[in-house]
Amino acid sequence: MKPLRYFLDTHDRAHGSFPEKLTPAEFEAFFVQYRLACAEEGVIPLKIHLGCDQGRAFCLNLAPDADAVCRAHERVGLPFDSITEITTVTPGDTFLHHQPQAA
Repeated sequence: MKPLRYFLDTHDRAHGSFPEKLTPAEFEAFFVQYRLACAEEGVIPLKIHLGCDQGRAFCLNLAPDADAVCRAHERVGLPFDSITEITTVTPGDTFLHHQPQAA
């Protein structure tokens, strides 16, 4: 199994990559299909930040590569604006390695 990395994909109604109208119930039904597509491509959807009213979504996935995330989207006919490999940065990940010096 390839190591998995973090990818963030974006969707925005203003760019045509988010439906004109989408209710939370419609999203929930769609997400079932998306999860199945992800499983076929070796992608693990971790978290989706969804703004139905604003027409935006930001999706955090674990995947072997960006192409796998792209293929999962294609399987369900979901356009996207971008897919970006990211590194999560939290105090435990990075900042604690660089402790501030006492004055």
